[in-house]
Amino acid sequence: MKEIKAFIRPEKLIDVAKNLKREQFCCFTVFEGEGVGDFTDPDTEFPSLKFPFLHSKVVKIEIVCDKKYVEKIIDVIKTNAQTRNKGDGLIYVSNVENRIRIRE
Repeated sequence: MKEIKAFIRPEKLIDVAKNLKREQFCCFTVFEGEGVGDFTDPDTEFPSLKFPFLHSKVVKIEIVCDKKYVEKIIDVIKTNAQTRNKGDGLIYVSNVENRIRIRE
């Protein structure tokens, strides 16, 4: 099993989520956050009241899948999250040792 974490622009979330579901990847988690990185768009990003020292608004998508789906999921995310501008985001892939359902 693999875990994919993608940090993308908030305005691209709907496109990414819609296309993940279209490709039958229905189950993922989304987090809203702010980050500090090398890039901040001075026209759209401003420090928030909640975190005045941070700059970029980000959305993190987490999805756990079988290894055979990793490349397809990455392709869907990249295709639908990119604006071809600096600061489009990052994708990380990690190993998952075990998955346990809480209800069982």
